[in-house]
Amino acid sequence: MPDHAQRASGARTGTVPSPCVSVCNIDTATGWCEGCCRTIDEIAHWGLLDDDEKRAVWANLNRRRAALR
Repeated sequence: MPDHAQRASGARTGTVPSPCVSVCNIDTATGWCEGCCRTIDEIAHWGLLDDDEKRAVWANLNRRRAALR
């Protein structure tokens, strides 16, 4: 399983980790963080989300990254 897939599933730690890579800048065209591709709302609410909701965010991030290619 690729590292980003393991991180998204929580396979290594048993919990779903933050996708933050410490490159925090919101792209005005997309509304996504240039580092992790989350929206400002997803970033702000991350700590409040349960693991299923976090996995859903990760799934959105994978689609967003694909759209940027």
